[in-house]
Parts: sequence; C-alpha cells; structure tokens
Amino acid sequence: MRFLVVDDDETLRMTVRSTLETRGYAVVEAEDGEEAVKKVMGSSAPFDFVIMDVNMPKLSGIDALEKIKEVSPSTFCLILTAYSNLQDAVAAIKLGAFDYLEKPIDGEKILMVIDSALEANSLIAQASFSAPQLEFDHGRKIVGSSTQIQKVFEIIHRLAKVETSVLIRGESGTGKELVARAIHFNSHRMKGPFVAVNCAAIPENLIESELFGHEKGAFTGADRRKLGKFQFAEGGTIFLDEIGDISPQMQVKLLRVLQERVFSPVGSNQEVKADVRIVAATNRPLEKMIETDAFRADLFYRLNVMPIMLPPLRDRREDVGYLTEFMIQKFNKLHNRIIRGVDKRASAALRLYGWPGNIRELENVIEHAFIIESSDLIKVESLPDHIQALVDRKGNDAPENANDGIDLLGNVSDLNYPALKEKFEKEFLIRALKAFDGRVNQTAEHTQMTKVTLLRKLEKYGIDPKDYHRH
Repeated sequence: MRFLVVDDDETLRMTVRSTLETRGYAVVEAEDGEEAVKKVMGSSAPFDFVIMDVNMPKLSGIDALEKIKEVSPSTFCLILTAYSNLQDAVAAIKLGAFDYLEKPIDGEKILMVIDSALEANSLIAQASFSAPQLEFDHGRKIVGSSTQIQKVFEIIHRLAKVETSVLIRGESGTGKELVARAIHFNSHRMKGPFVAVNCAAIPENLIESELFGHEKGAFTGADRRKLGKFQFAEGGTIFLDEIGDISPQMQVKLLRVLQERVFSPVGSNQEVKADVRIVAATNRPLEKMIETDAFRADLFYRLNVMPIMLPPLRDRREDVGYLTEFMIQKFNKLHNRIIRGVDKRASAALRLYGWPGNIRELENVIEHAFIIESSDLIKVESLPDHIQALVDRKGNDAPENANDGIDLLGNVSDLNYPALKEKFEKEFLIRALKAFDGRVNQTAEHTQMTKVTLLRKLEKYGIDPKDYHRH
C-alpha cells in the first residue's frame, strides 16, 4: 500500500513514516498542501492513503483534501490538526475525509484508523458480491460492473456520511446485512457496536424483551434483569432484518424509538435514551402490507428516507463471471485445490440459470462443483443436474457469447424470423422443463412466465411436461 504523509513539521512526518514502515507500507512525504496535490496528480498510481495536517502554508489541508478527492476519489484521507476545531472536522468529513485525529499523534491510533478504513473498504467490496459470508483480504479492489450494483455503492457512501435511518430491500441472499455493515463501518459510528437482529426468528411474545430488555419479575420466567439489543448497540448501529415480520404493536414501539430516541424496558417505567442508528431490511412488499394495515405507513416513511434496493442476481448477470471467479479463488484456498476457471459450456449454463437463491445459491453450486470436478477446470457435468439441463448435453460447446444459451443460427440456412422465433421458443421451453424435472409451477416461476402463459405455449407446440420427468 502507498501512503502520502503531508505536514510542514518534519519531525511529525518522520514519526508517522516510521509507524507506517513498521508494517511495510510505502511512504512518500510532502511538506504542504500544494506539494501534496502535485504529487497526487503526478503519480502513475493512486495513493491508497493520504495523512495530512489541516494548518499548512501555501494550501491548507481542507483545500488540498478537496482537490485530492477530485483527482483520486478512492483515496482514503486522514486529517490531523493541533486544534480541537469542530468546524474543520465537519468540513473534512463533508469533503470525503475518512476520519479526523487531533495532535499529538499516537502511532497506534493512526494504525487503528487505517485498519478501520481497510475493513470498511473490504465490506463495500463484499457488497458487490452480495454475499455476507465471503471475506476479502485487506485492500482488495471492488468488483461488480453492473449498473445496479454501482448504484448501490454510491448510496452506501452517501448514507455513511449522514445519520438517517435506512431501509434495505431485496430478495433473500442478496446481501442485506452486508450492506448494513458497510454503512456502519463507513460512518462515524464505526467504533461503536454493530448488532444484528433477525426479527423473523424471534417469537412474537419475546421480541419486545429481546429488543428493549426487561426488568426482573416483568413476566413469568424473568428471574433477572436483562439488557436488550438496543442497549448493546448504544453508540453504534442496530440492524433489524426482516422488519416486515414484526407485529403492529412492536411497530408502534419502534416508531417511538425513531421519533423520540427513547424506549422503556419491559416492566419498567423508566425511559432509556437510545443513541443508536437503525438500519432495517426486508424482502416483503411493505407497500401492499400498508394497504391491509399489516405495516404502519408512518413507520415505513420514517425508515424509507433513502432506500437501498439490492438487485437479484438474475438482473445483474454480467457479474456472474466476476462472482464465479472470486468463489473459485475462495474455494481453491479452502479446499487446497488449483481450479483454473470454468469451461464455455459451464459458463453458459451459469449465465442462463435464474438463481432464485441469488449469490448464496451460486456459492453452493460452485462448492458442489469443487467436490465433483476432478480436473483443473469446472465442466458442465460437475454442476447440479437442473443447471446442466440448460445447455446442450450432446457434447457441443456453447456459443462464445451464449447469453441465451441457444445457438439459433448455427445450422439454419433460412433466416425466416417467424420460423426462428418459434424454433427458439420451443427449444427454450423444452430445456426449461428439463431443468425443472417437468414441474410446471417451478418452470413458470424461473422463466418469469405466468402459469397460464406457459401452459398455453406448451399446448401450442404439443409439449407434454410429463415427458421430462426424471425417473
């Protein structure tokens, strides 16, 4: 990693440099803001970190920060000052500084901030994979080229700089908790706790006690005082997953916390202040639930100030290759293998599949292939049967750009559009039925057709789903 240390005090520069070099970091120095900007602009590769004083000749640290962020927005900036000046701190954070430290500088504190920045960067990198269980090495670059996931990155960065509550929407397996962690570890609450709660996993009669705690004797079995998740999250962030599953009564209590920043433990008349940021998530249709009074509109609007919508994998298929490559690297280390990649037919099958389980399902499929595959290349035969069925089983390679998995023009001399369209539709339906063992409901769901439309097309082409049941 490359660091730029900027201060007009040579002794301080040497102290910081010495601290960084103990970890093997490469360090460049500049004695004022003007020189720092020149070195950033003239560098062949971006600096990973800039550690910079506020009060310097020629160009202040705040002005230099603004110019550096214009040239190199991905560079982490740590601002130093000899004065406890809240205005400078606010200005630095608004301009994109990662953190702010007062002099005299402690080497251990600098290293702690660097570690926090690397952790934050790692979490955002993982968000591009939407896989909470995946871990990145420090400094790994963000991947995921789809427009949808890039929008998610942008919103994460914006939400990290404010205190507003957040609502994360998305299907199961799209990485909602990971995004919540990324927001937390990029915010000024990063040094506080991150507490995750799965609301759907807690019985309705216990959820109030779980969130807010209870006093001794508050109910049968309450033989001692218990702190709730909100108390454990004090000064940090609480992540309420599956918030659409909580009862209307609990929704009222959460609304009070959001509005008044206080709550009362079960069995207590005392109010407890809540210095906690709430990040909620759900895969349920809250707007429809509001229409039936299953979810409170006022709570929804409190949470939905700046929502994050995580795309399902089927809507970001261009990232399947990146994800697969990453998972191969992960399982090579885990299973002590040397798998080089995926062959063309297997790659086409992975792109064709609808991924109802999103990234978690893709990870399971790749690990399944690692167990089955004996060569150094994942072949279609090592994928689960229902994914194998999406490509030609006759040994023919998939087309180089087989986004639809069917080479319509390969052996067709008559380029008649209506005929080709019917050929494609019939072959697509047959392959889809094979993939889902002739089950009409699953085939309709994964091909994103209504059951009525699917049955009508099967009747049109004389296709009997029973012919594709595996015995």
